[in-house]
Amino acid sequence: MALLILAHPYYAQSIANKTIVNELVKTYPDLEVRDIFQLYPDYQIDVSAEQEALLRHDTIILQYPMFWFNMPAILKLWFDEVFTYQFAYGSQGDKLKDKKVIISMTVGQTEANMVNDQENLIDSFLKAVQYSIQYTQMQLSATYLLYDVSPLSGNPESKIKLEAVEHGHKVLKHLTEA
Repeated sequence: MALLILAHPYYAQSIANKTIVNELVKTYPDLEVRDIFQLYPDYQIDVSAEQEALLRHDTIILQYPMFWFNMPAILKLWFDEVFTYQFAYGSQGDKLKDKKVIISMTVGQTEANMVNDQENLIDSFLKAVQYSIQYTQMQLSATYLLYDVSPLSGNPESKIKLEAVEHGHKVLKHLTEA
């Protein structure tokens, strides 16, 4: 079974993230979805409930939009609060060891806007998540990025939804083949 940690502060208005999650839930009925913004609108995370959810699953999907070149604040807080000493790291902190993690991130900008002469900026933005996964002895199984999902860019909703369905299928394929 897989666990999806959904971290989208404006999920009700989302086109891409909502489509991806709906597609995954529809085609992978054993998926447990934890919408941490809905669960914790006051940002008071129930650490034991989140740790128990992590322990129940072998694969964790992190589903979130890029916010100001980073993860949403609630996801950062989730990492800070849930990945505790002797649970996620430390001499006895091996509870997450060998769990697989899939990063599924949406980006409002085009892919071309995320590359400069020296580097792919998204690679830099993802390093903190990747290092956190590594530090807690989990394995990064895959990273799926969906660009240009903002209607403000002139992308029609129908195109965003179509690309989000395809993105969801990629994540699903990885889940079922892993």
